[in-house]
Amino acid sequence: MHSKLPSSIVDISKMASVTVANLHVKCRNSPYPRTSDIQRYPVPDDKVSWSVSWSEYHPVAYTAPGISKKPWADPDNHDEKYKAIQFNKIDGILDRTSFMGQYKFSTDGLPLNPRGRTGIIGRGVLGRWGPNHAADPIVTRWKLDNSGSRCLNKTTGRPILQFVSIRRKDSGQWAIPGGMVDAGENYTSTLKREFSEEALNSTTASSKELEAIVKRVDDAFHHGVEIYKGYVDDPRNTDNAWMETVAVNFHDDIGNCLALFPLTAGDDAEAVRWTDISSDLQLYASHRDFIKLVAELRNAQW
Repeated sequence: MHSKLPSSIVDISKMASVTVANLHVKCRNSPYPRTSDIQRYPVPDDKVSWSVSWSEYHPVAYTAPGISKKPWADPDNHDEKYKAIQFNKIDGILDRTSFMGQYKFSTDGLPLNPRGRTGIIGRGVLGRWGPNHAADPIVTRWKLDNSGSRCLNKTTGRPILQFVSIRRKDSGQWAIPGGMVDAGENYTSTLKREFSEEALNSTTASSKELEAIVKRVDDAFHHGVEIYKGYVDDPRNTDNAWMETVAVNFHDDIGNCLALFPLTAGDDAEAVRWTDISSDLQLYASHRDFIKLVAELRNAQW
């Protein structure tokens, strides 16, 4: 059972999720993230699904060195402690269930990626075997001209939305300022914490500044629309570990709250900015799909 979002957050994800691509692509690219020499075994589109038998499949084994020693990570699968993991359940304070339903296991007892083959077995750089849960806050405002009127696309006449984007330190790609759900943390807390850390630099704030940031974010994040809940085509995914997320849109329609936040890059972000939403966007993982859903929801330019 997943941590529920508060009643102030409207869930449209069941309608929206069908528009996010089912065939993962980014997690079949090489080299594997944060490496220069780990090449995935090539997986053609027609061999992605586990339902297609493929005896010639020989995925590369890779788990980042030292990952098992991290306090937030699972033990190695050869470790005796691995057997105690309660997959497909709430395991202590850890949610090991998947938004995709019950996941299956390989003959070696490893969780199988519900979207199919990726060309790599092991965990890669991910901490958890099976689903690794994240939360992505999509903070938006209308782009305004000097007179305070909404800027319209010259061709379609639709208003232009902007969202808070960060440039990731690990890949250099622009992205939504989201992150991993900590053990025992609910999604709402993660949404607030990650936005505060990456877009408002709360990690280096004084206690007084932090108090002001927390209050401001609490007030602004009271009402949101859940855009997507499910699997993410993340370049870190492997056959045995994958990313899932809850993406929530917090929109400042008037421009007197979120739109005025003093953006400062922090934590895993090396830059932060308000970015115009359009079909030209190139973003990390499945983030472009989520932004498109927001544009459709707000009847904005895409």
